[in-house]
Order: sequence, then C-alpha cells, then structure tokens
Amino acid sequence: MKLLVDTSVWSLALRRKDAGSLSPDEQRLKAELTRTIQDGRAAMIGLIRQELLSGIKELTQFEKVKNALAPFLDEQIDTADHEYAARLYNECRSQGFQAGPVDMLICAVATRRNWQVLSSDSGLNNCLAVARKSQKNERKVADEEGQKSRRTFRKTRERT
Repeated sequence: MKLLVDTSVWSLALRRKDAGSLSPDEQRLKAELTRTIQDGRAAMIGLIRQELLSGIKELTQFEKVKNALAPFLDEQIDTADHEYAARLYNECRSQGFQAGPVDMLICAVATRRNWQVLSSDSGLNNCLAVARKSQKNERKVADEEGQKSRRTFRKTRERT
C-alpha cells in the first residue's frame, strides 16, 4: 500500500540540519520514511513538493532538496480530489477540527486512493480520522442500499 508522506515528515529528513535534535517520535517518523522509500511505497503530490521547497533561502539547499525529491513523481490530482477535499474541510470543521487546504487535499487524495498518510501534524491526523470514518459510513450506506436493491430485485423476479 502506498504511503503519502506529509511535508512535516519530509522536512525532518531533508531540511533539518541537526538530526541529533530529533525527538524519539521524530526519529520514528524519519525511520518510517526511510523504510517506505526503500519499499518503493512513498507517494508525493505537487503541493507537498511546493511546501517543502518554499522558504528555503539558500539556493544550494533548495537544489539539494529538489534533487532528493526528483525520483518521486507527483500523483495526478483531479477535480474529484479537490471537491472531496472541500467536503472533508466542511465535515472536519463541523466536528471542531481545523486544517488548511493542503492538509485537506492530502486527506482527500489518501482517502480516495485508500492510502495511508505519514505525518506529525495533529490537525492533519485528526482530519484524516474524520475522513476515514466518513468513508467507512459511506461504504456501509452503499452496502445497505445494495442489499435493499438486491432484495427488491429478487422479490420482483419471484412475482413474475
């Protein structure tokens, strides 16, 4: 299964100068990123790439990060991803969770593709939990409607 790696985790690995200052949780995330890359499961979207490269003042550091990300192709984002991200934003907000547009797009892309997300961002992780719960509820409703439709079809066939 693919793992969409959030900016927060890429930043730990590529932008932090002092790896010794990482907390145990950050070290765990960095190790998980390494395993994910080695397994060929790391996924990328353009907005995460843009976030990572934004704000790097030194051109040499910018090129270093850009080159490190070059092997990871951007997942194609379509209208349905953006619409689902907006829907998730509304749902998360109604449940008291806040996340920005990039985080909501990450949630939408991961949820629609049934991918996991690797992140240290609590806002993103909270909204991802809302998205997973919503997806599970939608599947349950669809299954129930499918069963109802099949029962109706069988009853109709039995009458004829």
